[in-house]
Amino acid sequence: MQLAAALASLALAVANLAPADQWWISELGPAVGQASGGQGVVIAVIDTGIDASHPDLQNVVIGGADFSGVGTPDGLTPVGSSSFHGTMVASLIAGQGLQSGGVIGVSPAAKLLSISVGLGVEGSDTDAQIAAAVNWAVDQGADIINLSLSRNSSMWPRSWDEAFLRAFENDIVVVAASGNDITGNSQPGAPATIPGVVSVTGLDRTFAGNEVSGSAGIGISISAPGFDLFGSYPGGQIAKWSGSSAAAPLVSGVAALMMQQDPNASANDIVFRLLASALDLGEGGFDQTFGYGFLDPSSALESTLTSTTNPLGQLDYWIELYRASQSAESEAVSLILPQVPDQVLDSSGRGTVGNSLPSQAAWYQNPLLYFLLSPVALLLWLALRKSRSEGQGRKDESN
Repeated sequence: MQLAAALASLALAVANLAPADQWWISELGPAVGQASGGQGVVIAVIDTGIDASHPDLQNVVIGGADFSGVGTPDGLTPVGSSSFHGTMVASLIAGQGLQSGGVIGVSPAAKLLSISVGLGVEGSDTDAQIAAAVNWAVDQGADIINLSLSRNSSMWPRSWDEAFLRAFENDIVVVAASGNDITGNSQPGAPATIPGVVSVTGLDRTFAGNEVSGSAGIGISISAPGFDLFGSYPGGQIAKWSGSSAAAPLVSGVAALMMQQDPNASANDIVFRLLASALDLGEGGFDQTFGYGFLDPSSALESTLTSTTNPLGQLDYWIELYRASQSAESEAVSLILPQVPDQVLDSSGRGTVGNSLPSQAAWYQNPLLYFLLSPVALLLWLALRKSRSEGQGRKDESN
């Protein structure tokens, strides 16, 4: 047992990032990335599951569940062809890079619920799974739900109506990635299109209107960094990625900071403050490319605005007006697979690019690691044997 723990610790040495690598932290200002940020706030990450053994995510996940049917009941076994995705999202929210030297989350003291759905699992009924996942997050007392995933349709199934209504009725902020260009119109896919959901698009680091490809469009609520970000990758690694999937967790993290600072603020208050404090970009006021503007954590934390309704719309009102007229979708609809990370770094700081990504197999399934670690294992075994022999000798002497 002790030997296995020692080997695991050696194998999961995390890749390190220099402060300059995490440019979005400095860009968002001093309010983010503080050790105590987000304390007392619970964020449900509905995704592919979180690798909670990653050094950047130690002691961050407080619960979880699997709705994919192929993961473990605690939601901590990443699933599907994009199994890396949930871990990367989680790290941008609550990464422990201040201690591990890896990814620093926007709200490191926040706690996470890991909820795995079958993104990239063949034959998986992700519509039903997401509805069940949202309901489970509500029942577990989540304050925020992060959905860095998108359907290849702007519409959503009827089963989501009740689930998302429950979330709003239970005073939960729901944040979703705006998704990919699905119509040639840059229209986001659900759940970002659901009234009341904070839809997030990603911008490149120039913030000059060069939105990340496939992430901007009609229905955007707010913009955030989403290009050349780093996230924790299963197996103690770190990967570079881009897109609205990376931008959404930054907004969820800032919402956690706001809740920590003002525990009495309602979900509607938080959403209103996020939008009203955003730095206006592009055309004056709201526009289709940047939404209400670029995420400004410092201004959002200073805001004391309140709202009795969700400024992004009322789902119950939409259902009353439009649901009866919605016909069943005839075409196959599924979740869009995330882009593969641009680069993955191991503990040496070296990485691979593009299609040369390393296997996502667990560390103990890599024969090379056995070869490299076998001398260490032998030394540990000899030390343990010597310790036991000395202990037995002292016991014989005492008798």
